[in-house]
Amino acid sequence: MPPTSPTVARLELTHRIRQRREHLELDSATVATAVGIAASNWSHIEAGRRILQEPKLRVLLDLLEFDEVERGELLALRELSKQRGWWDAHATLLGGELLQFHGLEYGASTERTHDSVLIPGLLQTADYARALIANDTTFIPKSQVKQRLEIRLRRQQRLREPDPLHITAVLGEAALHQKIGGVDVLRGQLDHLIDLLETVPTVDLHVITFDATKGIHTGATFYLLDFESRVWPPTVAWYEGPGIQGLIDDPADVQALELTHELAQDSALSRDDSLEMMRHCRRQIG
Repeated sequence: MPPTSPTVARLELTHRIRQRREHLELDSATVATAVGIAASNWSHIEAGRRILQEPKLRVLLDLLEFDEVERGELLALRELSKQRGWWDAHATLLGGELLQFHGLEYGASTERTHDSVLIPGLLQTADYARALIANDTTFIPKSQVKQRLEIRLRRQQRLREPDPLHITAVLGEAALHQKIGGVDVLRGQLDHLIDLLETVPTVDLHVITFDATKGIHTGATFYLLDFESRVWPPTVAWYEGPGIQGLIDDPADVQALELTHELAQDSALSRDDSLEMMRHCRRQIG
């Protein structure tokens, strides 16, 4: 089982509550009045930005007619959601949306990602990540580079935990040639990717070659996070583009990104052939 994530617990709790409210055809204003909170606060509750006090949650569970087993599960989720994850220590720097992403990633069982020109964050070396972060002068002040690097490296610990995050990454061949930080940094990055594929079976990487005629998704990076929960959406997406980022949990939008990733992986080399290409690129730069 993946580690317990307060973020996942909170969103599962709010999803189940919203699902039941809609099933009973109760509007938000009615529920807010019955629970004793302002209607303006209810949207924050259902979005997972706030947690109901336990007495009010018990009133809500009665109103929504949850049985005893479900009540116990939901009260337990509330307790889990009050815990702090490692990412909460960086709340001032990251802000709400990125905090949510890190919390979701920590509690996911698998991650699927696609990037045309960059190595995925979970697979970057410290030197590569530092160069990449420092280069983003439009959005990242110099004073934040060190802390953002620490956050990225902390994320990577999930790859080597007893129950590790499984990652399937699809990237364009350009990522193996782009000299982010210089040739020495690229050399170290290629060595790192080769080592991961040779020693970590839960890391799966596929390269779309320059001569591929389809499969490249340009302009943005996306992550598909899969969960083992039986009631929360089994998969959500996180999308990052120039000046835009956010969680996607609408089933139709998630499915569209799943199809995009599937097409990309189908257009890419196998894991073994991708590894051989990385070895070739590494030999080329000496």
